[in-house]
Amino acid sequence: MNMQNLMMQAKKIQKDIEKTQSELESKTYEGKSQFVTVVMSGKNKLESVKISENDVSLDDLEMLEDMILLAVNAAIGKMEADKQQKMGKYSQFLNGMM
Repeated sequence: MNMQNLMMQAKKIQKDIEKTQSELESKTYEGKSQFVTVVMSGKNKLESVKISENDVSLDDLEMLEDMILLAVNAAIGKMEADKQQKMGKYSQFLNGMM
């Protein structure tokens, strides 16, 4: 493979990476726990928190905070897994070039 072909291939990969990153950033990810649902953007911004219609007393506040934490972490986990799946192919290629 000559240098010109290698550079053309690298530019194509860079464009593919940018496109994939843009697609991932435009998505939303939902995480749920027992009665809390959160939605996060692909840019790691918390978009919404919804608490189900169940009555939540002040005594349950600590548990509610834990449920929100679990839901947010679930959404982040989905987002990171999606990024890893879609971006992993590029890191494998780039590691092979070096």
